[in-house]
Formats: sequence, structure tokens, C-alpha cells
Amino acid sequence: MKNQWILIVALLFALIVAVFAVVNVNPVRVDYVFGVSEWPLILVILGSAVLGAFAVGAAGIFRLIMLQKNIKQLQKENEQLRKKVNEHVENEQLRKQNYERDIERNRHVIEVDEQQLTEDENLANRE
Repeated sequence: MKNQWILIVALLFALIVAVFAVVNVNPVRVDYVFGVSEWPLILVILGSAVLGAFAVGAAGIFRLIMLQKNIKQLQKENEQLRKKVNEHVENEQLRKQNYERDIERNRHVIEVDEQQLTEDENLANRE
């Protein structure tokens, strides 16, 4: 919808410039750096409008190129950060597995120690 409004405004502006140019058809003197000539005012107005449109278009294309370059750079950075996050998640999962395995191993050691202690107490009570 926004682009449609931009197009409508641009067409209205072009219409105003065209009407203004058609009304002003008298020849005018144009001074160049290297000479002087007379042109119909309509050509001077339309030529100026075309040059202005070209300048705005060139600036827009330059901005678009810079934004696309920035997008590519940010996408690369995003991918690198995603890889880092995935590595951290995998490392955390491995740590958790190792921790759980260590807890289970320690439980087993404690159970064995408790059994040994119980057996030693039973032997001591028998003597």
C-alpha cells in the first residue's frame, strides 16, 4: 500500500512538472561553463527533472547496495553466532551427562563403602 501512495505522489509531481513545462515554451538563455545557447524552457525544465530523477535514483541504488552488503555481513555474523550457540548447547549437554554419570558412580562407591562398613561392623560384633 505504501508503494502505491509513493507511485501516486510521483505521478502527480510528474504531471505538475509537465504542465509547468508546457506552459513555459519560450526560449531561454542557458550559460554553460564552455558556452552559451538558447533552449526552449520546456526542455530546460524537463532536462532538470530528468537529471534530478537520475540523481535520486543513483543515490537510492547506492543505498540499496550498501544495505545489501550490510545484510550479507549480518547474516554471516548471525550464522557464526548460531554455530557458537550450538557448540555451547552441545558442551552443556555433555557436561550434564558427565555430571549425571559422576553422580551415579559416586552413588555406587558410597553403596559399596556402606556395604563394606556394614560387613566390617558385623564382623566386629561377632568377635
